[in-house]
Amino acid sequence: MRISKKICAAIVASCAVLAFSGCTGSPEVKEEPKKSAADTEEEWKKAATTSYGKYPELVTYTLAQMNGASNSNLPSGDTYEDNEYTRYLKKMLNIQNENVYMEREDRYNEGINVLVQDRNIPDIMVVNDRETLNLLVENDMIEDLSKVYESCASDRIKEMYDSYGPALLASGTYDGKLMALPETVIDHGPCFLWLRRDWINQLGLEEPENLDDAFDIIEAFVKNRMGTDEGEEPIGLICDNALVGSTSANYSIDPIFDLFGAHPRKWQICSDGEIVYGSLTASTKKAIAYIHDLYERGIIDKNFALREQNNLRDLVLEGKCGAFFGLWWTPNNPLMDEVMNNPDSDWEPYYLVQRDKDYGTDFYNSFSDNKYVVVRKGYEHPEIVMKIVSVLFDYSRYDADDADEVNGYFALNVDPTARPLVINVDYYDATYMATKDIRKAMNREISEDKLSALEESYYTACTNYLTNYMKGEAVNAEDWAAYKSRISAIGLLVDHGYEPPTIQYLAESDGEAPQILQNLEKNAFIQMVMGNKPMDYFETFVEEWLEQGGRELSRKIQQQNNK
Repeated sequence: MRISKKICAAIVASCAVLAFSGCTGSPEVKEEPKKSAADTEEEWKKAATTSYGKYPELVTYTLAQMNGASNSNLPSGDTYEDNEYTRYLKKMLNIQNENVYMEREDRYNEGINVLVQDRNIPDIMVVNDRETLNLLVENDMIEDLSKVYESCASDRIKEMYDSYGPALLASGTYDGKLMALPETVIDHGPCFLWLRRDWINQLGLEEPENLDDAFDIIEAFVKNRMGTDEGEEPIGLICDNALVGSTSANYSIDPIFDLFGAHPRKWQICSDGEIVYGSLTASTKKAIAYIHDLYERGIIDKNFALREQNNLRDLVLEGKCGAFFGLWWTPNNPLMDEVMNNPDSDWEPYYLVQRDKDYGTDFYNSFSDNKYVVVRKGYEHPEIVMKIVSVLFDYSRYDADDADEVNGYFALNVDPTARPLVINVDYYDATYMATKDIRKAMNREISEDKLSALEESYYTACTNYLTNYMKGEAVNAEDWAAYKSRISAIGLLVDHGYEPPTIQYLAESDGEAPQILQNLEKNAFIQMVMGNKPMDYFETFVEEWLEQGGRELSRKIQQQNNK
């Protein structure tokens, strides 16, 4: 190895200085002054009572981790215990997760239920259903988070929760105590119909202006066997076998029910003020009859009743279908992986059933789909969950100048399951405000430095996509997903003047029909859609639903929410 003359000269000069000073060994290293016990105690106190106070020693917590598909799309080398989220939390707070239970999203609840039954839960975990949450509270297995919310949730985090009204925090409150921190389910807006526009062009068809046009297009896909190999049956509109979805599910066909003013699986307010279960109404019966007609035409996937969520995703990734309903984030999952497999596919969102600002005033929502963060009873640092939320969803997004790698995960399409807490906390209308800001920056109406860190990450990805697309160069799949979700999909809602509806919640947040009634409904709807039962069977289904516990549940909901 060659050494430059300048380096040699520097070495000689250094030796001379050492000789002159009489030093014959290594330079003396000054020790850091030791902290007094009082100083250390003050640091512990500050950490336990503030949003961003750093623990003086490493604090570990055991965690139940929900895995995402493809390792949550984490960059090579990153793990669920060592990634940008966990590294930043360690830097900011000196904390580290130890994952003692890990399971993929579709099997997570099953394993959590076993841990609860065994009374062997980790320090921190996310609970996906209220039945389990109720069990944890009833058996005194989790900590009261009321005080740590007040002291360790940042002001902006509290403001985010306030944007949903008091009902959201109340859903995790029992006898005046905050026993679980609920996820803030931001308004996702309505489902779009996602169609293969390259197939539309290949068949010489016009893009749809309404659902009737769209169903004609899907029928043409089926008749022309698009995406179908020899010996396979063509697949139409793929859909969840429950037909209607949760607040965060793809593949449901809610827009078809919206056409008829039907709200299955929600408690609906009738003109006389009576509250009825929306699955039992005449509007729902009409919607089911319409869906049956679509099934007979081959527009609805003939095997929809047998499909599970993972199977539906596989059909998309394998290019076997060209149509399904999905929310704005559909380009992130599953379409990004499909585009990587098949760069020639061209998926486009269509907003064909428009909702006005009064949508939602004739039915109630519940918190049955929410995730909740809980802390094991007796864990020494229950405040840690509020500090994690404050750092990840406030500080790193709005105030930090050292969180580029954390926020860069958005542009890389790293799945939220990579976070130690698999929830999101944000303002109710955050989705639309972000797109408006990104558009303003792209149109040079505001400067880029006016964007939040999250917005700036998406802005960079969207501009990268446009630049490469306009040059005819290869487009990065993550950039494509960012543009298609934030600009193409949400942009449609913004352009149509969509505003998040005012949500009214059940006074009793546990108003969800029990599983036995949900199964009865699901099976009845499938039988009628497939033609195995006549539409007159709907009345039989209603009576059975009422007899098997629905009548008592309806009476309870009516009494609790009678205004």
